[in-house]
Amino acid sequence: CNRKGRNSIMTTSLPVIIAPSLLSCDLANIATDATAMLEYGADWLHMDIMDGHFVPNLSFGPPVIASLRKAKKDAFLDCHLMVSEPMKWVTPMAKAGANSFTFHIESDMPEGGPKALIAAIKEAGMTVGIALKPGTPASAIEEYVGDVDLVLVMTVEPGFSGQSFMGDMMPKVAELRGKYPTLNIEVDGGLSPTTVDAASAAGANVVVAASAIFGSNDQPGVIRALRESVEKCQ
Repeated sequence: CNRKGRNSIMTTSLPVIIAPSLLSCDLANIATDATAMLEYGADWLHMDIMDGHFVPNLSFGPPVIASLRKAKKDAFLDCHLMVSEPMKWVTPMAKAGANSFTFHIESDMPEGGPKALIAAIKEAGMTVGIALKPGTPASAIEEYVGDVDLVLVMTVEPGFSGQSFMGDMMPKVAELRGKYPTLNIEVDGGLSPTTVDAASAAGANVVVAASAIFGSNDQPGVIRALRESVEKCQ
């Protein structure tokens, strides 16, 4: 690993988490594919919730989360909310069985702002993440990082799977890692065995991958390669 400025604080062991994005699975067999991902060594299942407003695409909603929860009672469902009004989704997602709720700082906030939303998510029994679009600086979430469990740095524009990895987002990851050595930092978009080393070196410890896993003939090998890349930088 070529992470710059590594020190004893930054190399404090963080969990290495690989989260296949089920947006790219065979949607007619989502439970089967979810089972396979966990058997192949995945830690979380990443679920992209899109409302057709915050992003132009539509994808999963609470009914799909609830169905998957019934099929995979012990799986950690890492839910990324690409929605205009995340507060409206807190209760439905919690009831559906989401473990984590990651909202976009760019979305419309309720009265009381992000702190009120964070409090509501915690009250509902979920862990909390904040997501940043590529054009949003890390400074936009500085006052909230201490209250959340994860920061998601988008390495593509949110809304569609299969986009190319944006390596110019890595300084943002490195900035966050430098300021918050024990924070879970997640990267999502274009991650594969050929791009993950840059994210690992910048300090990401949670990797979302979609097309790279589901489009491979060696899905366990891809998950293993992603994990080994992050482990080298811990």
